[in-house]
Amino acid sequence: MSHFFKFEADFVESLHCIPMQVRLKLDTCGVKLKLSHWNQFTPQERQVLISMACSTPEESRIYREFLQTLITQKTGSPASELEIDPHPPWLDGQNIPKEVQDKAKEFNVFIGSEQWANLRPSQRFALIKLSRPSHENRNFYPALQEFELT
Repeated sequence: MSHFFKFEADFVESLHCIPMQVRLKLDTCGVKLKLSHWNQFTPQERQVLISMACSTPEESRIYREFLQTLITQKTGSPASELEIDPHPPWLDGQNIPKEVQDKAKEFNVFIGSEQWANLRPSQRFALIKLSRPSHENRNFYPALQEFELT
């Protein structure tokens, strides 16, 4: 099942950026997909990567193999692989990561424990990604609004 966030609306139609649901799958399967790789994929290949399951260890393995094969076909070499966190913070509904709290404070928003617990893992993932200093985080506040945290 594909789910795009409203804050991604400016690029969902063209898919010129990697959507959060694919970013979540990348962290789950341990592949460092560059935007330059993504932009070499056809619209159909992007759709496959969006719709493919990547929740269980077996699905993750299949997704990683498919993605690495695709990247190798397009670029001549596979993408870098990342260590897979056995306990990713987006699956933890009890502990709000400090970077998320700090980023929310920049907007005078306080995320309570119950609010964090009530978010879907994909929403927590998006807030974690959007709060990182290395990420273009102009969508952090729109995400807070979309997730009804403001």
